[in-house]
Amino acid sequence: MQRALFSRSALLVQQAAAALDSPLTARSAPLLQRIDRTMSSVSIPPPACMLRPLETPMRYLFGPGPSNVPPRILAAGSRPIIGHLHSEMYEIMDDIKKGIQYAFQTDNNMTISMSGSGHAAMECAVFNTVEPGESVLVAINGIWGERVAEIAERIGANVHRMVKTPGGYFSNKEIEQAMAKHKPVLFFLTHGESSAGLCHPVDGIGDICRKHNCLFLVDTVASLGAAPIFMDKQNIDILYTGSQKALNAPPGTAPVSFNERACHKMFNRKTKPVSYLFDMTHLSNYWGCDGQPARIYHHTGPVSGFFALRESLAILAEKGLEESWKKHKEVAAYLYRGLEDLGLKLFIPDRDLRLPSVTTIAIPDGYEWRELLAYIMKHHQMEMTGGLGPSIGMVMRIGLMGYNCEKTNADLALHALADALKNCKKSKA
Repeated sequence: MQRALFSRSALLVQQAAAALDSPLTARSAPLLQRIDRTMSSVSIPPPACMLRPLETPMRYLFGPGPSNVPPRILAAGSRPIIGHLHSEMYEIMDDIKKGIQYAFQTDNNMTISMSGSGHAAMECAVFNTVEPGESVLVAINGIWGERVAEIAERIGANVHRMVKTPGGYFSNKEIEQAMAKHKPVLFFLTHGESSAGLCHPVDGIGDICRKHNCLFLVDTVASLGAAPIFMDKQNIDILYTGSQKALNAPPGTAPVSFNERACHKMFNRKTKPVSYLFDMTHLSNYWGCDGQPARIYHHTGPVSGFFALRESLAILAEKGLEESWKKHKEVAAYLYRGLEDLGLKLFIPDRDLRLPSVTTIAIPDGYEWRELLAYIMKHHQMEMTGGLGPSIGMVMRIGLMGYNCEKTNADLALHALADALKNCKKSKA
């Protein structure tokens, strides 16, 4: 019986195949296609670009970020997807939390990674700790202070700006005088101002903030892993970074940590934060930081992004923070010497204030900086960038961070610059 059924099925398949090969079928194919098109509810055809395979060039990412991702982290991000609420995913998130605590040098329980770029952590910090009408003090010496000031204004804060030209820094005396005058609930400072190449001193500022009952928020997106930062020892209340710079993970995740002072402020609000996605009441549960026995669904986290972030933090832990800081400092010093040998001027004159991960040079006299960068990209497949925000037209930026932090890469960058200076036209003026 079963054999007979199989035989009949095989016969039907043969008959169908013969029918498809018949002259009648060939003649009626265009008609069938026209009928199919007229019956379709789709009016927009598939775009031609989507019918081609994805192609991306191989480039040296020697700008301010993202940086080239090492094979180990790329492999971690390509692992099979698991559910964002699976127990294994929670274990990976717990690993990430411990890795962030090490990188930040903090024991803060309220330590998580945002599902988004560094801007997500920036907004999370401001949205959760500031309410409409409250005073916020922002140190601006590049683009990131400008961004925080705008974010705070958008939620109705009373924003006070301390402004320096790109590359300038604020003394502790200036900061305390501004706090005494404006009585802010939050003070923002960029540790690694990548738009100018400045690494801002932090020591003593946290103590000033505590004296004036003010939270201290610090941006380390461009500096974490490249320059020393000690969240607990330096009395930093809120610290955040991004995944795509010295950590070498792909863009899209952003570690952030809140100490007890910050938690007391954000969990005793009179109003809800303006963003549901960035509400730490929910995120603290999603990351297992609120002491509750169960984690409740809040949003679907970037599973592959968390795989990559976990691996990047593991690499940093294996290498050691002090070794990472040391290497960035040594490679930066090697790059400085090479740039000066080319006759180029470093934008930050004080060596101790230079950001090891992103070096800025003054635009050489007589050259169009866009032409130099375009030449380097075209002939060397290498990204370097110009300024950003207030530093546009003032600097060119070279980033050697994390995986890219090697003297051999500094040599490649110097060779490309020398070639561009030789072959790009210099104005007579």
